[in-house]
Amino acid sequence: MPLVLPLALILGLACLLLLASPHPYLAPLAIPGVVALAVLYRRPAWGVLGLVALVPLEGLFAESGGITASKLLGLALIAIVALQLLLHQLPGVRLRSNLWPLLLLFLGCYLLSLLFSSHTGLSLLHLRQLAVGLVLFAITLLLCRDLDLLMLARLVALSVAGTCVVALVSTSHQVAGRATGLLTDPNYFALLITFAFPLALLLLLRAPRWPQRLFWLLLLTLLLAGLGQTGSRSGLLVLLLTSSLAAWNYRSSLQRLLLPRHLGWLILGLAITLPLAPSLLPDSFVQRLEALTSLKSGVNAHVDSSLARRSSYLLVGGEMIKQDPLLGGGPGTFPLHFAKTGYAIAFANRPLPEELYREAHNTYLSMLSEVGLPGGLLFIGLVLLSLRNFQVARRQWLSCGDQQRAALATHLGLSFAALACFLAFLSVPSHKYLWVMLAVASYLRLEASDAVAGRERP
Repeated sequence: MPLVLPLALILGLACLLLLASPHPYLAPLAIPGVVALAVLYRRPAWGVLGLVALVPLEGLFAESGGITASKLLGLALIAIVALQLLLHQLPGVRLRSNLWPLLLLFLGCYLLSLLFSSHTGLSLLHLRQLAVGLVLFAITLLLCRDLDLLMLARLVALSVAGTCVVALVSTSHQVAGRATGLLTDPNYFALLITFAFPLALLLLLRAPRWPQRLFWLLLLTLLLAGLGQTGSRSGLLVLLLTSSLAAWNYRSSLQRLLLPRHLGWLILGLAITLPLAPSLLPDSFVQRLEALTSLKSGVNAHVDSSLARRSSYLLVGGEMIKQDPLLGGGPGTFPLHFAKTGYAIAFANRPLPEELYREAHNTYLSMLSEVGLPGGLLFIGLVLLSLRNFQVARRQWLSCGDQQRAALATHLGLSFAALACFLAFLSVPSHKYLWVMLAVASYLRLEASDAVAGRERP
């Protein structure tokens, strides 16, 4: 009852503001909006799940510049978590993580590089984007204890697979014949697919009945088909790597399955599928794979301009590191330095000014060249320590005999490994998946350590 009057006041104020806004037809949405806020206040961890599920849909509103569902949910979640911290409804001890020393040192190097940046405007924009990831990291740490990680896996797999359906049935979401899903870049789409694949595999292995197993198997097939439509060679490489790691993890189970009586069927299946594989892939993807054979004689811009462009990014990044190894050129300034070189004109697809300003397409190279060697190495350290956190959590859950949690840590670690590999092919230091998984890795290690300590305590 004490909340009735405040809620009525909030509802009335929201309706008045919407009626006075340029979009008065949104006023009826005030009531479900207030209800959603009340639910989010009771279950703030659902907000993290919602933000993760909305990542594959962000490209729909990339050029609108207006308020999107992701922004509204993020702002509401920030306000709710801040209020709960002030009211001591969320204990600050949940923020503990072994990543904080590296993260704080990285932020110190980042701010120093920002102060001496060659272009303050670009650096401030980069800082604003990175701040989103930092806030998401802190919020996920606070709420990870209430976060259903299996539901997180389901939402990631379903949302990414849904965009794969769009990529398969629609030709309007393509760039140069390569599928982008609901995003704007095929390689970014491939990143999401390779991230979702180990999670979908976990759900397939944990499915209790054959209809559920069939559902997740179809979803895995959708992810593979979507990856083929992206034409992403880096995505294929990362998928092969994570699949190899998964096969090594389950090597004892695979050995039991691959009995001598099954070997003939396996050879027959490979003999049928391998010759058919090229015909199942788009012609553009096959041509891009064939272009890799030219690497044995060096990178040739006439054979594959994409590989030549990536080589030029390495050269420009190396020059930036030579010029200022300690502080770099400033956060977000790589495109500015690249535009001043002859590579920018040589590799411009169209005679437009924006074609000259290109990202490094390598998050690690971006950090090393823009923030400096100390800051870049600290960022790499964050990624490596998080991979280590997943590994330690898996080992400790196995020592406790909890196979289910060990498998969860394994597959979340495989997804993060796929993301960490893809950071070498895309400049996405503020990616939501990255900062959510950094927090999840810290939480899993702490939870597993507490479980081991509780088991050893008499």
